[in-house]
Amino acid sequence: MFNFVRKHTKIINILMGLLIIPSFVLFGIDSYTRLREKGEAVARVGGQDITQGEWDAAHKSEAERLRAQMPNLDAKLLDSPEARYSTLEKLVRERVLAQAADKFRLTTSDARLARNLQEDQTIASLRQPDGKLDMERYRQLAASQGMTPEGFEARVRRDLSVRQVETGLTGTGFAAAGVADVALNAFFERREIQIANFLSADFASKINPAEAELEAFYKANQTLFQAPEEASIEYVVLDLESVKKGISINEADLKSYYEQNAARLSGTEERRASHILINAAKDAPAADREKARARAQELLQEVRKAPDSFAEVAKKNSQDTGSAPKGGDLDFFARGAMVKPFEDAVFAMKQGNISELVESDFGFHIIKLTDLKTPKQRSFEELRPGIEADLKTQQAQRKFAETAEIFTNGVYEQSDSLKPVADKLKLEIRTASHVTRKPAAGVSGLLANAKFLAAIFAPDAIEKKRNTEAVETAPSQLAAGRMTQYVAARTLPFADVRANVRERVISARASELATKDGVEKLSTWKAAPASAVMPAAVVVSRDQSQSIAPPILNAVLRADASNLPAFVGIPLGAQGYAVVKINKIMPRPAPTDAAAKQDRAQYTQWWTAAEGQAYYGLLKERFKAELMAPRPVRSAGEASVTAAK
Repeated sequence: MFNFVRKHTKIINILMGLLIIPSFVLFGIDSYTRLREKGEAVARVGGQDITQGEWDAAHKSEAERLRAQMPNLDAKLLDSPEARYSTLEKLVRERVLAQAADKFRLTTSDARLARNLQEDQTIASLRQPDGKLDMERYRQLAASQGMTPEGFEARVRRDLSVRQVETGLTGTGFAAAGVADVALNAFFERREIQIANFLSADFASKINPAEAELEAFYKANQTLFQAPEEASIEYVVLDLESVKKGISINEADLKSYYEQNAARLSGTEERRASHILINAAKDAPAADREKARARAQELLQEVRKAPDSFAEVAKKNSQDTGSAPKGGDLDFFARGAMVKPFEDAVFAMKQGNISELVESDFGFHIIKLTDLKTPKQRSFEELRPGIEADLKTQQAQRKFAETAEIFTNGVYEQSDSLKPVADKLKLEIRTASHVTRKPAAGVSGLLANAKFLAAIFAPDAIEKKRNTEAVETAPSQLAAGRMTQYVAARTLPFADVRANVRERVISARASELATKDGVEKLSTWKAAPASAVMPAAVVVSRDQSQSIAPPILNAVLRADASNLPAFVGIPLGAQGYAVVKINKIMPRPAPTDAAAKQDRAQYTQWWTAAEGQAYYGLLKERFKAELMAPRPVRSAGEASVTAAK
């Protein structure tokens, strides 16, 4: 990435936040749950509804895509209300752009589709050595996304058409150099400042709250001192391993599988060959290729007359710089390691033979097969455990969907107990205590799965102790639970939390004293600037923060500096207060021509992104896009806790 980007990461994040990234905060869980239960329309674009089911399916797909890209990503973040709402906004955007593409009659030709598929790195990896697409793996790729190859290509065609809606604007964005320089010079202006910190920690030792003050704070802020709701539960899990337990493979099937796959299961044949290569690129002029062919033919005749001279001839004449010093030796390799013409020739030869000329994209090869490793066929008894495991896995995968339907219906139809479905499918009923809606630190697996916990703590599960629905907690894994005991959230006794109360009271009082002292000093120094006693000055800017805390840096760079020196007071919350003296303003250092060009290009990207967002806003109005699901909001309880922290 550009040096500019590395230097200005914080700035880019700020601008991206302002221009592109929507702001999401925690979503009220009650309204969110009610919305899901209704299953109603959650958005509308051009008179067409987006249903709750479509939203759920889109978010599931998005979460799976992100998990595939970032396996270590916390699953709770993916299923949080703000993440779900982000998916809905993305879904609305896709619908708006799709309707715009249709309205503007933007289509994708077969040639454009083919070119895009050829350029796709994932699809390129499916090509065989001869350049042909491995259709079986291509079908598997499409199937992994729940589509046929035709459906996959239709989606790509649609995406390319939709992309044209914005490309006309974002692909032609520009900003005049003069305008960019004015904005960038102002943005990266430098200021010399002095900072006086009034830290809460410096005042904490002066505070010794009375017992009555602690008790009063405790009574006024009881939500801060609550033990979370918790439950004892029982649950069952259906996965491939549990399905396997009910599968037995008869001896005849095991032996039949062995007979059909013995060679493959025993190992892979490897061959060792040496070659002499005369280079001739596939796109070289015909005359050059013929010249290379003639030279290779001469060498072929030479080694045919004296086979034992092959290594010496290869050392002197082969143009494969990797193998020539070794007499053309390529060591052992299996099928799939070489280009197809070379591989086909090698695996058709007998040991000691020298091939005819073999033509490939690299040129002309003369090959000598020097050795081969044929794996010893292993006996049925040796391979039996692996064969049985393979067949059980295959049958379990085929049977899982059928068993999952029985599981899903069973936990719903007999909702007062998990025993019937457990007995029917031979599943173990597991138990857990002290389960909380938000898993405690260190908890992993199913009891940390956000979807499962949401189902366990749903109102119906709490009030009526009914089975939860079957929840998909992982690929090929369903779980259902039932609450056996529930303890509501409760305020802890004062005696148990006294130390925490005292710490909070001292922190709040210390912050008040620090702020009071800072405000008094600010007033005094404004009236008599010469009386200000402050630390040494530093020069700061948006790209040179000098490790200054962001709240201070932002306040300093936004402050009115028309009359200098200028003083700014900055509340720092629980940390205390800061007073900053702005001594002088300094222009942005003149960048080099290369840096200036790079910075202008980055500014153009910012500007174009802003124009693109504004254009999307116009399209939303034109196609009457409406989000009916409530935007995530911070609950009052959460806000008070955050404020206290």
